[in-house]
Formats: sequence, structure tokens, C-alpha cells
Amino acid sequence: MEKKIFILITMLFLIPNITLAEVKKEEVILEEIVVTASRIEEPVKEVASSVTVITEKEIENRKARTVFEVLRSVPGLDVSQSGGPGQLTDIFIRGAKSEHTLVMIDGVEMNDPMSTGRGYDLSKLTVENIERIEIIRGPQSTLYGSDAIGGVINIITKKGEGKPKFFLSGEGGSYHTYLATTGLSGGTKWGNYSFGISHFDTKGFSAANKKYGNTEKDGHRNTSFSTRLGLTPIEPLEIDLILRYMDSKTDLDLGGGANKDDPNYILESRELFLRAQGRLLLFDGLWEQKLGFSLADHDRDYRDKQDPLHPFDSSKGSYEGTMWKVDWQHNLFLHKISTLTLGVEYEKEKGESWYFSESMWGPYESVFPEKSATTKAFYLQDKLSFYESFFATLGFRIDDHSRFGSKATFRIAPSYLFKKTGTRIKATYGTGFKAPTLYQLFAPATAWGPIGNPNLKPEKSKGWDGGFEQSLFSEKVTLGATYFRNDFKDLIDYDWAQGYINIDKAKTEGVEFFISVRPIEDLTVGANYTYTDTEDKETKEKLLRRPRHKGSLNLGYRFLERGNINLNLSYVGRRDDFTPYLQRGEVGGYTLVKLAASYDIHK
Repeated sequence: MEKKIFILITMLFLIPNITLAEVKKEEVILEEIVVTASRIEEPVKEVASSVTVITEKEIENRKARTVFEVLRSVPGLDVSQSGGPGQLTDIFIRGAKSEHTLVMIDGVEMNDPMSTGRGYDLSKLTVENIERIEIIRGPQSTLYGSDAIGGVINIITKKGEGKPKFFLSGEGGSYHTYLATTGLSGGTKWGNYSFGISHFDTKGFSAANKKYGNTEKDGHRNTSFSTRLGLTPIEPLEIDLILRYMDSKTDLDLGGGANKDDPNYILESRELFLRAQGRLLLFDGLWEQKLGFSLADHDRDYRDKQDPLHPFDSSKGSYEGTMWKVDWQHNLFLHKISTLTLGVEYEKEKGESWYFSESMWGPYESVFPEKSATTKAFYLQDKLSFYESFFATLGFRIDDHSRFGSKATFRIAPSYLFKKTGTRIKATYGTGFKAPTLYQLFAPATAWGPIGNPNLKPEKSKGWDGGFEQSLFSEKVTLGATYFRNDFKDLIDYDWAQGYINIDKAKTEGVEFFISVRPIEDLTVGANYTYTDTEDKETKEKLLRRPRHKGSLNLGYRFLERGNINLNLSYVGRRDDFTPYLQRGEVGGYTLVKLAASYDIHK
């Protein structure tokens, strides 16, 4: 098996963190809490779903720059990038399509309504001002509706606390790469605040294959700003305002084959994510209400001027997509054995685009006039807990879509903890759906045939998993395994003669293994392995870009109370994909090794 070895060594001693508050020397280890699995705060040990939580400290120790870099080592999750920094990056959870993953930031849906499949490109999402990332694998449509057919990635912004803290950092590396990050956070009993800003710039390397003579570098520039403001005017009421804005410019190529370099092909994108939320506690905390408004705005502009390699070709286009949502959630803590969650949502998405090109064949123009779709939803969930050993979550949801009508989904997720042995067994079963996108429904026809199809049906799925987790030696060792299977039908695919149609059926199944060891207080070792088998039921071929074998090893060591060394090794096996000449073929596996070290000069 051909392997490519990429070695990235990051040594960050450039600018120490500056803090205006003393840092407590004592480190308090708290029980890990997750909020995405059930939309309420709960200990991970009570969650039957396969959950991975990546903390701010882990992100810092790995010296990651973007969110997708951190996600590479998550079991059951595959990352596919089409080149260097800023190039298209897809995420596959347990073999599902990339657009089957719902990506959120503080509850705001980031998926782009004007992308072909309404997925989200993670290549430009940086890690500044992030407190933690929660990844839930398996169908989550019962709580999150369409787009969560494969799983959910929820990014949670840092909430300021205590005296003001200021940080400033800088990095530099090969390909004329620079990164500067700064931020400020703090809080009082009346409110809290956190701000973060980063700027990344690189000349990059050619996204087109070098062996075909492509040497023109594809640079990338990205500026990101994020803030979270909290206000507590009276004790039972909390108000939060969360905002993230990203502005980027990326050099693109026409493809991976010969003569695919294009020095003038540029993508400029701007993304805005906003959420305003109020939280109210009534009856001594027995009734919790959350009322929120979310807005996601995507704007992408493509430009390609004539150049010596393409003297007759030029193009330009613009894609604008907006999604806004109002949601009202109620949590009723009726009894220690039951927590009832119910909510209503109203969501509207709209988008438009235009494209114009000139070539030796003449001019071409395509206009996608503004189209929209709305979804009204109601969900109900009951979380049961008996004797602090048996936990079960039962959920039901109905979505009413303006284009295809109503769709119901449900989910069952029980788990049992054997306290004496530290053994936990768990299982989940759920259904999911994926609404057709605006592009799939309404894209205008071309001279070669139709594209959009207003008669499309939603994609559907059934998924289940079952596994165990075992703690040993006073929780210094934790290991586990989970089997999963997903069956999809009415998958939407493109046909050259008919446009988008419902034809495909597919299945994915596999096993996830993990082990975490802490032999001494300052040393942690973690490893995981995922085996995934996929099949297109129509063609009997494997699904593209899903490796059968994937594994990760991570070692972290803290020394002298101020230093940290982190070694991460990720292996991705062979997988099917398209060659630079659009032929189906097998892509070789690779191993990525990343070593990061840091030392706090001032603490």
C-alpha cells in the first residue's frame, strides 16, 4: 500500500499568553458534560449516543488552526480536503454523505442553503474563541431536523468569566504562512463577554496535481471575528448574543489534470452567523424556557479572468444563501426520573445565484432567481433515569416542509451502567430525513438538459448502533467498541438526461474502537480505530471518499507545570474517488504525523 508521510512540527514560543488575572494552580477535574445529544446538559456517562467532546485545552495543546484539523482524529468521522488551505473540505460521519452532517455554532445552523447539497465547507472555520466541540454520531433528525441524518457537529463559543483576560499569539511557517490571533474575555455576576479575532495568510501550493506540470501556487487569506455577550438583568433570566463573521479569499484551480493551473481563478466568501437567545427559569428551576433567533448568511463570489493558458476563457458568478430560524424550547424537570423536553421551530431558507462565462464556443449565462422554502417543526423528548444506572431517551419529531409536506422521525436510546464493574452498555435506533435543497429543486435547465426537479422526495434513513464502554484501574483506563449500521433510500443523485432524481439506495456499517490511558497524572495516551464498509445498492460499488480503515493515536505530556508536548498520528486507508480526469479509481492511503510543543514563559 502506497503511503504518503506528511510531517508537521509546530513549536509555539513566539508570544506568551498575557493574562490580567492570576491562574489557579489547582486543576479541578469535573464530570464531562454534553448538551448536544439531548439539547439539555447531561453527563456523558448518561448518553447512549456515540459522543466525542473536544475541549479548548485539547485544541490548544494540538496547536490546531482550523476546526477540521481537530476533527481528523475523531472515530467514525472522515475528512476529505481537495487541496491546501482554504480548499473544499468535506466531512463524512459513519459513511453518510457530507451534506448529511449538520454543523452548528452555538445552535446556529451553518449549512449553506445555496450549496448543491446544503452541506458546509469547514476549510475556513478557525478555532479562536472556541470553548469545546461536541460530535454526535448517528441519526439526529428527531431533535435537529433535516441535515442531521448522519450526525451533528456543534461548536460552542467561549463564555467569559472572572477578571479580564487578554491573549495574543502568532505563528509562522513554510509557504509564507502566517497566523495572528488575539482575544479578550471576562465576566461578572451581571454579565460576561468574550471576543476573538484571527488573520491567516499563506501563499500555499498548487491544488492541481504537480506531476501534470501544475506549479502555480494557490494562496489563501482568511480573517475571522467572533464574540459572545451575556447579560443577567435578574437572577432567573439570561440573555446571550453570539456572532461570528468570516471573510476569505482563496486561489482555485480548474481541476487536477494537465493544464489545470489557473492563476486568475479566485473565490471570495463572506459568512455571518448570529444568534440572540433568552433563557428563563421558573418555579425554582423546574421549568426552563429558551427562546432564540438565528441567522446564517452566505455570500460566495467566483471570478476567473483570461490568462495565457486559457486565452479565450473567463467567468464570474455569485451565490447568496440565507437561513433564519426562530425556536422555542421548554425543559420540564418533573421528577428526578424524568426530564421532558418539547419545542417548536420555524425556519426559512432562501437563495439566488447567477453565472456568466465566455469561451471559444461563445457566451453562456445562467440565472437562478430567488427561491425559498419554509419548515415548521415540533419535537418531544423524554429522558428517563432509574437508580443512576438505567438511562433512556425517547424522542419524536414532525417537520412540515412547504415543498414536500410533513415528515415524522423518532429515536430510542437506552443505556445501562454496571456500577460495580464500571461497565456501560448502550444502544440507539433512529430514523432520519434530508430535505431536497433549493438547487436540487429549482436549478434552471441548460442546453444539455434539466437540472432541478420540484418533484423530489426527501432522502430517508434508518440507523442503529450498539456497544459498550469499560473503565478500569480507577478510571485510569477506558476502552470501548460500537457497531453501527445505516440504511439510506431515496438518495438524490444527478442524471445527465433527467437532472436530479431519487434513485439511490445505500448502506454503511462498521465498528469503532477506542482506548484512553492515563498511566501517570501528566501523561495521557489515546487511540481509536474505525472500520467502515459502504455500498451503493444500485451499482454495488463503494461510496466515494469513505476509507475502509482509519485510525488515530494521540499522546499528550505535561511537564514542569508550564510545558506541553502533543504527538498526533492519523492514518487513512485507501478509498475510491475520481481521478484528475474524472474517472473512478482508488486513491492511496496516507499517514499524517503532527508534533506540537509549547511552554508558557509567563504564567
